[in-house]
Amino acid sequence: MDILDFIFPKFCVNCKKLGSYLCENCFTYLSFDAKSFCLVCGNPSFNGLTHPVCLGKYTIDGAFSGLNYNQTVKRLVHRFKYDPYIFDLRGFLAEFMFESIIQIETFNRILQQDPFSVLVPIPLYGAKFRRRGYNQAEVLARELAPRLNLSMLDPLQRIKNTHSQVGLKEKFRKENIAGAFCVKENFSKDLKGKTIFLVDDVLTTGATLLEAANVLKRAGAKTVFGLTLARD
Repeated sequence: MDILDFIFPKFCVNCKKLGSYLCENCFTYLSFDAKSFCLVCGNPSFNGLTHPVCLGKYTIDGAFSGLNYNQTVKRLVHRFKYDPYIFDLRGFLAEFMFESIIQIETFNRILQQDPFSVLVPIPLYGAKFRRRGYNQAEVLARELAPRLNLSMLDPLQRIKNTHSQVGLKEKFRKENIAGAFCVKENFSKDLKGKTIFLVDDVLTTGATLLEAANVLKRAGAKTVFGLTLARD
């Protein structure tokens, strides 16, 4: 056993059993059949892609999620975001995310069509990043990159200190996140003609992904897809 396991012992986030972050029994509560929907209109999308009638020049092209955001996953994500002493959850969650998204046929087809796609994490506002010490989306993207054999870029900057999206209705989520991102000046040329997968932890209404995709497409990205650990 690693010495850190003595200092910071692992307990199942669901039942508190000693040994791991998710015991064998609680693992069965995970649901890997996250349903897909069009982020623009909010209606179901059988393949995870934005409906052709909803797709515009600067809209997101689709979104893929690994897990349903049930209570067990919610506890895992909360520990990952707010309990730095179990920061090694990064590999644990990234493996769940990887194993689930590679089962998605549409996602695999996009990768085959453009093997030079890149992962881009949703950024935190500077003050929030300094308080937390890390960006959970960036951590997931860095862990996913070698698993998917893709590169990671960090071209987005959060320029608006938004309120938490948790608990906000869809209209207010869009207003809250509007104008929140820009592309860093030295990254503009790296985005031209690129297929981008925006990485975040949880997808709810998709307002954050829609705003980030708009900014990336205006900077020259060819296609932009969301890629999240879980879907609420």
